[in-house]
Amino acid sequence: MPRSHHLAPPERPERPARAGTFRRIVNIFGPYRRRVGLVAILILFTSAIGLINPLLIKVVFDDVILSSAPEGDRLRLLFLVSAIMVASPIVSGALGLWQTYTNNVVGQNVMQDLRNSLYSHLQHMSLKFFTSTRTGEIQSRLSNDVGGVQSVLTDTASSIVSNVTVVLSTVVAMLLLSWQLTLLSLGILPFFLILSRKVGKVRREVSGQTQESLADLTAIMQETLSVSGILLSKSFGRQAYEIDRFRQENRRLSKLEIKRTMVGRGFFALVQVFFSIMPAFVYLVGGWLFLNGGLGENPNQIVGTIVAFTTLQSRLFFPMGQLLNVQVEIQSALALFDRIFEYLDLEREIVDKDGAIELDAKDVLGEVSFKDAWFRYERPRPDGTGDQRLWTLQGVDIEAKPGELVALVGPSGAGKTTLTYLIPRLYDIDRGSVELDGIDVRDLRLESLGDAIGVVTQETYLFNTSIRNNLKYGNPEATDEQLEAAARAAHIYGRIMEFPDGFDTVVGERGYKMSGGEKQRLAIARVILKDPKVLILDEATSALDTHSERLVQDALTPLMSGRTTVAIAHRLSTILAADKIIYLDRGRVIERGTHAELLAKDGAYASLYHEQFSDGRVETRCEDGLVLSSGEVVRESD
Repeated sequence: MPRSHHLAPPERPERPARAGTFRRIVNIFGPYRRRVGLVAILILFTSAIGLINPLLIKVVFDDVILSSAPEGDRLRLLFLVSAIMVASPIVSGALGLWQTYTNNVVGQNVMQDLRNSLYSHLQHMSLKFFTSTRTGEIQSRLSNDVGGVQSVLTDTASSIVSNVTVVLSTVVAMLLLSWQLTLLSLGILPFFLILSRKVGKVRREVSGQTQESLADLTAIMQETLSVSGILLSKSFGRQAYEIDRFRQENRRLSKLEIKRTMVGRGFFALVQVFFSIMPAFVYLVGGWLFLNGGLGENPNQIVGTIVAFTTLQSRLFFPMGQLLNVQVEIQSALALFDRIFEYLDLEREIVDKDGAIELDAKDVLGEVSFKDAWFRYERPRPDGTGDQRLWTLQGVDIEAKPGELVALVGPSGAGKTTLTYLIPRLYDIDRGSVELDGIDVRDLRLESLGDAIGVVTQETYLFNTSIRNNLKYGNPEATDEQLEAAARAAHIYGRIMEFPDGFDTVVGERGYKMSGGEKQRLAIARVILKDPKVLILDEATSALDTHSERLVQDALTPLMSGRTTVAIAHRLSTILAADKIIYLDRGRVIERGTHAELLAKDGAYASLYHEQFSDGRVETRCEDGLVLSSGEVVRESD
C-alpha cells in the first residue's frame, strides 16, 4: 500500500542552512543567558574537582606507599590526601546536582518557549494553511517534533560544555604526566571524529524520515479515531481497511526507528572496544619506555605515573565517547529543529497592518459593504504543476445596512461562503474592498474586528468540556444570570436543565452528546453572549429536521434583532422576510431584491423557489408577527 498522502503547507520556505539552524538554536537560549552562564561555571568547578583524585593517586603511590620519608610524615599525608579524596566527590556531587537542576530549568523553559512560539504562530496562520494541511501533521510538529528535541535542550548543551571541559583539563593533566603516553592515547581520535561526522549525516536523514512517518501515523490516528472518523469507518464497514492502513504506516515507522537506532551502533561499538583496550597499550608502551629509560630513572615515580595516567585515561574516554555520540545525536536533533523552524518560517498571510485601527465594539454600527470584490483561491493544476488560480468572486457589490438581514442564495460553489469568510478576514480580498462601517477591514485590527462579528455555522463546533465553558467561550466574563438569559433566548435552557449536571454537563467530543438542533442552539446562545454587531449565519439550519429547524429559527429571531445579519440559506423558507436577497452564481451577483421583487422578476431566484416549493406557496413567520405566503401577507401569526 502506498504511503498515506497529504497536502503540504503552502509555499514552504527552503530549509535553513546548518549554520543558520545552529545560530537559531543558540538564540533561543538568549533569555536565559545568566542561568546558562551559571551552568558553565558549575561545569568548570566540577571538572576541576574531578581532576583532584586522579592526581592524588600519584601522590599516594609516590609520596606515601613507595616513599622513603618518615612513617609519621607519610601517615599525616595519607590522612590528608584521603580526606581530600572523600570530600572531592561530595562537593562535586552537590555542585553536579545544582548544575542538573539549573540546566533542566533552562531546558524546560526553552521547550516551553518553543511550544508557545509554534502554537502562537499557528494560531495566526490563515485559514488557507489549515485547509491544506492535515490536523495530525500540525499536531505532530507541535508535540512529537518539539518533544524530540527535549533531550538536546535539557542535556546536550551542558553535556557538550561539561565533556569538552573534562577532556581539555584531562589532556593537560595527562601531558604533565607523560607526553608520550598522551600522544598514544589521542593519536587515533581524528579517525573517529571523521567517522562520527559521516554517521551523523546518515542519522540526520533517517531522523527526518522517521518524523515524517510519525506525523503520518499521528494524522491517521487523529482522522480515524475521532468521533467523526469512527462513525464513517463503521457506517461504511471500513474498519479492516483503516486497520491495514495503520499497520502499514506503523510498520514503516518501526523500520525507520530501528534504522535510526542502529545507525552508528557499529561505530560506537568500535569506539567502546578501542577505549577498553587502550589501558593495555599504555601498560605495554609505558613498560617498554621504562625499560629503555624513557620515563625517567626513579622507579617509584614511574609506578605512580602509570597508575595516575590510566586513571586519567578512563576519565578521558567516557567524555570522549559522549562527545562522539553527541555529534551523531545533534544531527538527529537538527532534523527536528529544521521541521520546527520550517513551520515558524511560514509567512503569516493575514496580519495587522502598521497603524491598524482599533475598533470599539460598542461604537460599531454594523454596516457591511462589498465593493467590486474579486477573490480567488490557489488550486493545484490538474497535471500537478504550478497553481491554477480561479476567480471565486468576480466584481461583487453588496451593501448591508445596520440592522438589515441580507440573505445569500444560489447553487453550491457560487461563492456564498467565501463572501462570509472575507468579512472577518479569514481570507483577504484580491481586488476591491470589504468594509465595516465604511472602513476597509484590512485597516482594522484583527482582534477588534473579530470582537464585532459573530458566526453560527451549519457544523457547530463544541469543545469536550461543560456547557458552561462552551457558552463562556463567547464571553469569558459572563455571569450565571447572563448564561441563563442567553440559554433562554436561544430556547435551550429547558433542555440544559434536563441534564443532571445542568450547565456543568460535559457535551462530549465535538458535542456528540447533543443533537444537531441542540448544538445549534448552544452555538446561538454562545453568540448571544458575545453580543456582536454583525452576525453571519452559514446555512445554520440546512442540516436539521423540521422540528429542530423551527426551534433554531425561534432562537435566531432574537439573535438577529438589532444586528446586521448576513445569512447563507439553502432553505428559502428561512429568509423570505429578508431585507435583501442576493442570488449568486459562479462568483457573480445575478439578482438582488426582496422575496416578492425577485419572484416578480421570474428569474433564477424564482426558479429556485419553485423547485423547493412545487405548489408555489410556503408560509413563514416574520419578526413583526405577520405570516407570509409566496411573499404575500396572508394572516397574523398566532
